[in-house]
Amino acid sequence: MKKSLALAGLCLAACVSISPAQARSEHHYRRLSHPAAAPAVDAAATNFGPTAPGVSSIVIDAASGQVIASNGADIPRYPASLTKLMTLDLAFQALRAGSMTLDTQIPVSYHAAAVEPVKLGLQPGSTISVHDAILAMTTMSANDAATALGEYLGGGSEPRCAALMTQRAHALGMAQTQFYNASGLPNPGQVTTARDLAILARDIVVNFPEDQPFFEVQQFNFRGHQVYSNNQMLKSYAGATGMKTGYTDLARHNLVTSASRDGRVLIGVELHEPSWGDTYQQMTALLDNGFGGHVPVTAAQIASRQPAVASPVQHLAAATRPHVPASRPAAAQLASRARQPADGSWVAQLGLFSRVSKARIEAIAARQISGAGFTRIARVERHGKTLWNAQVAGLSLAAAHEACDAMVARGNSCRIIEPRTDHLAMETTNTGDGT
Repeated sequence: MKKSLALAGLCLAACVSISPAQARSEHHYRRLSHPAAAPAVDAAATNFGPTAPGVSSIVIDAASGQVIASNGADIPRYPASLTKLMTLDLAFQALRAGSMTLDTQIPVSYHAAAVEPVKLGLQPGSTISVHDAILAMTTMSANDAATALGEYLGGGSEPRCAALMTQRAHALGMAQTQFYNASGLPNPGQVTTARDLAILARDIVVNFPEDQPFFEVQQFNFRGHQVYSNNQMLKSYAGATGMKTGYTDLARHNLVTSASRDGRVLIGVELHEPSWGDTYQQMTALLDNGFGGHVPVTAAQIASRQPAVASPVQHLAAATRPHVPASRPAAAQLASRARQPADGSWVAQLGLFSRVSKARIEAIAARQISGAGFTRIARVERHGKTLWNAQVAGLSLAAAHEACDAMVARGNSCRIIEPRTDHLAMETTNTGDGT
């Protein structure tokens, strides 16, 4: 795609109706001059700056934070669109605090509309819901959506949001990270490290599991146009659950990936790779080594991930956050899901788990067995303890029975919830294996 997406008034269809391959090619920015930037590190003089030769990588265990493997993990690097993970971290905090909801309409400023591609093509003076802005960031990495959301989080100011992002980073222990914008567009002073990004990704995975479905979405409908994810790990790696890609000329190819297998969740970070092929290959090797072996992705697993569209997040959030009338009726949501049965309103309730990683593993396994529906994980407070509720929703009755039978065979309890009686936060009488 060689048309400029930065021209004002460009047709939305030209901005969002792009294939995953086209989306990947658009992770490409050239302008490096931005206001309020700190001096760039001289990599040529120190061999330790953001453009220093080589690759930076790290793999950690999400539950413990233990480093499994690392290479150049403390070399400063440009984060590119991985910056959006911190913007999303702030957004998830705001959602949990109730200061905004997924249906909150955020204004699009002239500044947000004018940022460089990749972008949705939002028009100044228009609005976009928080729900759609987040999905645009996790799928196609839309810079206009990220900037608009950043301005909203910053009380109308992207620099103020960047200051909050930096403050949050340092509070998490990301000592070498500094932010100057919400999108990841080039700024010489906006730097991080592979280790710092692993800390950030772990914060999202461990502390905001209810928002994990955002990162598993492979496509969603935005105002009549399909928006596709540019993260190929979702299709190519068994157990992958997201998270984010990023590219600029100087940052090169960057990737953060979370993956779950056999009750374990790993987080991998690859920075400054020479190509997307190298990036995905090296990330696969890093995670395989962490898990102790390679597991090929089957055609059935790939097919089971196709229903991962926007609506699961909407359903999940409705059960865990302040209620706002949905902007899309439930019937339309169900109709939008690929391979979704007409009676796909049944839920397989998998139980309560003491570990979010175990809840997610069981939900993913059940979804793969049923070949339909979507996973939901929610925090549940019970007798002073934090537990995690796992479900597969959007199933036909037959698929719900199939999923439950398989879960019982795995040693789990499982029950089926009828349509119109489903509420993730309330259906907590069933207990899991407690692990």
